[in-house]
Amino acid sequence: MGHHHHHHHHGLPGAGGSLNRIFIVCIVLNLLFVGVEAAVGLLYHSLGLLSDAGHNLSDVFSLVLALVAFRLARQPVSAHFTYGYKKSTILISLVNAVILLVAVGAIIIESVYRLRHPQPLSGLAISWTAGVGIVVNGLTTWLLTRDRKRDLNVRGAFLHMLMDTLVSVGVVISGLVIRYTGWAWVDTAVSLAIAVVILVSTFNLLRESLYLSIDAVPSSVDLERLRTRLDAVPALRGWHHLHVWAISTTENAATLHVVVDSLEEMAGVKRELKALFHAEGIGHCTIEFETPGAPCDEADCH
Repeated sequence: MGHHHHHHHHGLPGAGGSLNRIFIVCIVLNLLFVGVEAAVGLLYHSLGLLSDAGHNLSDVFSLVLALVAFRLARQPVSAHFTYGYKKSTILISLVNAVILLVAVGAIIIESVYRLRHPQPLSGLAISWTAGVGIVVNGLTTWLLTRDRKRDLNVRGAFLHMLMDTLVSVGVVISGLVIRYTGWAWVDTAVSLAIAVVILVSTFNLLRESLYLSIDAVPSSVDLERLRTRLDAVPALRGWHHLHVWAISTTENAATLHVVVDSLEEMAGVKRELKALFHAEGIGHCTIEFETPGAPCDEADCH
């Protein structure tokens, strides 16, 4: 019975320094905007702007969490953490999804409150501040767009920023509609519609983060296609004990037992399986070789 351990290391999307700089730029931009928004809110006694500044501050916290996850994933392995700190990226994406749910809940509560207790339209200075918010949040969202599909933490940060952008746009649109029609309920309707859209995306993020945290097969891996491709490898007499899980939000791993006629075939089969796993998005694989005369004797081998 032979063993082969293949380890391959991938960076997070954005080629290291690029994504790191994007996170820092996003954090700085949003911190500056929070400061401006809070100052204008205090100056014009706008509770709405002050509460929005508090909400934006929670988004900055989420961006910081995503940056921490990015940094942790790049830390070297140690004697105690043989995979490094990659798994922390999944835990942080789970935390970010929960924060998003709380933020959406806050929007829904505030929308219902505004419906029951209508407030006068904001002044020109406050409207301009909301406009700046659209620019800042829109720019941040655009910066995160490229990598959002390849990393859960980037997707979480993207959703935070997208929500802020949509809320700001919704405020401006509903403000214009109310100004010319007097329909005060439009503000609440727009906010609730935005909350529902974000809620659906957040639920998907939460579900995937939760699945990865309990070692489910990552959504980026087509397990049925992988099994079909393994069945088609000519040198294999059989295979079993296939397990696939996520090491981090961007890296996957697998273990597999394969049966070959002779261990002399191991080198060639190893190369073929290594290429197969890589093509299916699995960069870390541990393969155990068996022969018909020495089958697997593990109780849970299936």
